[in-house]
Amino acid sequence: MKRLSILAAALLIGAAALQFSSVASGQGDGWVTLVDGTKMGDWTEVGKANWAMKDGALVADKITEGKDPSYLVSKESYKDFQIKAEFWADDDANSGIFIRCDQSAKIDAKICYEVNIFDKRPDPTYGTGAIVDVAKVDPMPKAGGKWNTYEITAKGPHLVVVFNGQKTVDVQDSKHASGPFALQYGSGVIKWRKVQIKPL
Repeated sequence: MKRLSILAAALLIGAAALQFSSVASGQGDGWVTLVDGTKMGDWTEVGKANWAMKDGALVADKITEGKDPSYLVSKESYKDFQIKAEFWADDDANSGIFIRCDQSAKIDAKICYEVNIFDKRPDPTYGTGAIVDVAKVDPMPKAGGKWNTYEITAKGPHLVVVFNGQKTVDVQDSKHASGPFALQYGSGVIKWRKVQIKPL
């Protein structure tokens, strides 16, 4: 009998430890990890770049076909959500996270919200930290040459962007209600170390 109660206690402790470890690793709390240091994730590519896993990050530094940017488009569509992303960009990078895209076969700022990563954008009002043609940023923060974080929240028409802990966008806009999201490679070097999404 004593043996059974010891076994039961061990099972309970084991189950509690397993539950704690799954929460600690980001599972079980609603977050879905699409990219981390070990996996590129499952995307549909629109346009061609040399996306590859290198040194614990998903990297692109060259368009490999044509002149158009390349996009890694999520297989799922999302309406209300939070995205957390860790990325490194060089000074010449033209990249971004496109959210609530109206379609998945063609990606651009007209059919999606484009949360920009573009320190050298000719019009800096919609550069890094802005949502192109929706929410300006002033002054524009710089992403080049370091690891950065984006936290993006879309809930109904309310869109919030936080770049390296600083809120750069807090706007109401209802043009795009739901759809897949995409990671862009346009020019320079972009690295994604972690990309997570949590449906709300």
